[in-house]
Amino acid sequence: MNMAHSHQALQFKQEGNKFFGKKKYESAVDCYSKAIKLDPKVPQFYTNRALCYLKLQSWQKAVSDCRCALEMDLKSVKAYFFLGQALSELDSLDEACSCLQKAYQLTKELDMNVGDELANTLRQVKKKRWLKLEEKRMKQEIELEKYLIKLVERDFEEKANVSSKVPNDSESSETHAEVSIEDSKKAKETRINEVLDLFRQIDERRQKREVPDFLCCKISFELLEDPVVTPSGITYNRKELEEHLQRVGHFDPVTRVALTQEKLIPNLSIKEVVEDFIANNKWVDGY
Repeated sequence: MNMAHSHQALQFKQEGNKFFGKKKYESAVDCYSKAIKLDPKVPQFYTNRALCYLKLQSWQKAVSDCRCALEMDLKSVKAYFFLGQALSELDSLDEACSCLQKAYQLTKELDMNVGDELANTLRQVKKKRWLKLEEKRMKQEIELEKYLIKLVERDFEEKANVSSKVPNDSESSETHAEVSIEDSKKAKETRINEVLDLFRQIDERRQKREVPDFLCCKISFELLEDPVVTPSGITYNRKELEEHLQRVGHFDPVTRVALTQEKLIPNLSIKEVVEDFIANNKWVDGY
């Protein structure tokens, strides 16, 4: 790559930035594309264009650009962040969460302050993934409910067919048969109502299947198993916070205030709330 091409590529990037600032995303894409053509080894050109594609809702193109950027720079927070957003829109939610989590970890490792946007996006995508799993679960339960009701109806139909083939020798036998049919109908209705009641109870429990944000760690976004509170009043899982202090730096991940391990205080009240929540919501293991 000669210096002239490199300089011209940077000029196209700057021009693209100006178009982006004016929300002229297609013109910005054109500029970044020209920059890439001149100098295809600069990951920032790809992440800039990927952001334009996100604005234009061209999710697959954004994914492609982010993957190109990551081939050149595995510590590109923007590439992981934009890739996670695009994959979320394409409903590849497991990979989207993984990318966003990686971006979040990198901000800590590189001591980058990116505000709350990344953390909020990760929470939203994790919730979206959970709701999709719940939607799938709901569909399966509805299908199971219909299947069980059909089995009940088929069982009673088969019993009725067997009874109808038994010869009736007298009027009393016919009366007895009528009573048996009536009993059979009532038994079938009772069994079907039992199935419906069972699934109604499942529906009521499922409506409550959501973990409040205040019960989750601000680093891992998982339930607070061993909660500790910092002098800033933020509660984290001890393990995640201690890893942050050792690997990233001695400061509170949210407030950025100086922090050491000795200042951590067990948050017993939150721990009790979490344990009570888990006891009353056995489904939480899959959250």
